[in-house]
Amino acid sequence: QVQLVESGGGLVQPGGSLRLSCAASGRLFSHLDMGWFRQAPGKQRELVANNMRGDITNYRDSVKGRFTISRDNAKNTVYLQMNSLKPEDTAVYICVARDVVVGNAYWGQGTQVTVSS
Repeated sequence: QVQLVESGGGLVQPGGSLRLSCAASGRLFSHLDMGWFRQAPGKQRELVANNMRGDITNYRDSVKGRFTISRDNAKNTVYLQMNSLKPEDTAVYICVARDVVVGNAYWGQGTQVTVSS
């Protein structure tokens, strides 16, 4: 089993920054592909960014140049640095891990990000 715990969400004004963290336990971190999804009220869940083994990254177009996903293998943690935040970034941000050995996916409980004046 893999357990994921997110932190770092909060309320920020437009143009501000937040850094989200997701700590994983229960598996070797080197076996996990990591990512961040988000879900806003009344909208579909969408992939924000992922960071695969080998440090291969992917971003949805709306966050390119503003968000950065990274991982610290020694701390079993993936981060999402969010800069130049916009009101449309408001959502629950959810960490996901894929165990590439077992083939299972695991989801965190989510952390709320609110961008508002």
